[in-house]
Amino acid sequence: MKRWVLLIVSLTTLVLSACSPASPFGAKVNLAPISLLPPSVQKAPTRVREAYQFAVANPDLMKQIPCYCGCGAMGHTSNYACYVKAVKPDNSVTYDEHALGCSLCVDITQDVMRLSGEGKPAQDIRAEIVATYGKFGPPNQ
Repeated sequence: MKRWVLLIVSLTTLVLSACSPASPFGAKVNLAPISLLPPSVQKAPTRVREAYQFAVANPDLMKQIPCYCGCGAMGHTSNYACYVKAVKPDNSVTYDEHALGCSLCVDITQDVMRLSGEGKPAQDIRAEIVATYGKFGPPNQ
């Protein structure tokens, strides 16, 4: 009987894992857990929520990426700042809700996610973002 239960559990796990959707960004993309996000971000469309998750999980990369939406006037110094206002000494995050309503910020981050998932180094990612989005105006850094 134990063998049958084990077999059924194993088969169920195999079937469920085969049916789970693959990440469009590859296995190399690091995303913060949804539970770390504020409720307003948790309820956002998937691409916006994933952008927040990526920004929080990849601050070193995101701080190197400029934004072209005009948010420099708000004090933002990188695309990272569109998502995160501050990280406190206890590592808790104060979120910026700017990217909830800015598709350009999210588009930039989605491209960074894709390029990162392809294994591109930070300097190449930044160069591609500058080449793609530079036409929208001056960068915020």
